[in-house]
Amino acid sequence: MRYLVFIMAFWLPFSVAAQEWEDRQVFGTPNAPPLRILSSTDTSFFAPIIEDFIASTSNTSVEYLVTGTVDLDQLFRSAPDQFDIVISSAMDLQLKLANDGFSSSVVNVDHPEWAQWHNSLFAFTSEPAAIVINRQAFDDLPVPSSRQDLIQLMRDHPDRFQERVGTYDVRQSGLGYLFATQDARATETYWRLTEVMGRVGTKLYCCSGQMIDDLQSGDLIMAYNVLGSYAKAQAETSDDLIVILPSEFPTTMMRTIMASATAPNPQRADSFVRHLLNLQSIGDPVIFPLPPLAGSHDFQAQRTINLDPALLTYLDQMKREAFIREWEDAIVQVE
Repeated sequence: MRYLVFIMAFWLPFSVAAQEWEDRQVFGTPNAPPLRILSSTDTSFFAPIIEDFIASTSNTSVEYLVTGTVDLDQLFRSAPDQFDIVISSAMDLQLKLANDGFSSSVVNVDHPEWAQWHNSLFAFTSEPAAIVINRQAFDDLPVPSSRQDLIQLMRDHPDRFQERVGTYDVRQSGLGYLFATQDARATETYWRLTEVMGRVGTKLYCCSGQMIDDLQSGDLIMAYNVLGSYAKAQAETSDDLIVILPSEFPTTMMRTIMASATAPNPQRADSFVRHLLNLQSIGDPVIFPLPPLAGSHDFQAQRTINLDPALLTYLDQMKREAFIREWEDAIVQVE
């Protein structure tokens, strides 16, 4: 569950001081200068990693600030000297930050070349987009295994799905926009699916957590392109959810981390990146509860989004506006 925390601090720029965070927590030694981490990842996933870093680093504290991917990008661009570390699931926005000079180099790390960008942006997880359904609502329906199955189910049972399907609002969610554009590049089925979802009055969301909450409550019976790591974590403690990776291919993103080029604590920022990548390579599921980084041989099967300049294609303003228009025409169907 996410909580809204409103903080004011006279020493921060107004845009940062007045930010309404999804979560804010402070770890470690009281009164020690904090390492400030700006992140789109829920605190529950990162708390063990932060605590392990603090245990190995004397006289330190970590302030962990959670917000959405689009807000994160805008907030960091407006005040890059107020944050030490940036962690986001929106690979394209992160790559643009690094390409625009907002990241610091972290050299001599043992990390795969395909999972980093110029020693300044590092991927450390592989996380697929999933179809998630409410088990009870599908008691008398076949469980879909592909995008085409979803299309057929919604066409055959429109009343069952009416206003009970969810997906990202790609106008608000950086990760949602990334998943949508990559789906559209990979298969024409995406646009047929989007049009059918529009016909059943699909609800639009900012984030996976809200979709999962509404699936568990029964407000939704199916959600598309939910972040698989979040859904799997909830499904492990609940019988309400079934998490499905599309059989033709799951679109898979890599979560990335970078140190700010103007970090208030540059040495600690460098140390945290190294510590995180080391934990990732060890893969202890207790200390590092996030999904492991897939090997390069898994890329084709999973359709992992590459960390390369092609990611920037749909960040072009004209291309973005054209994509959003086409998406709105398909899914926001006003009678």
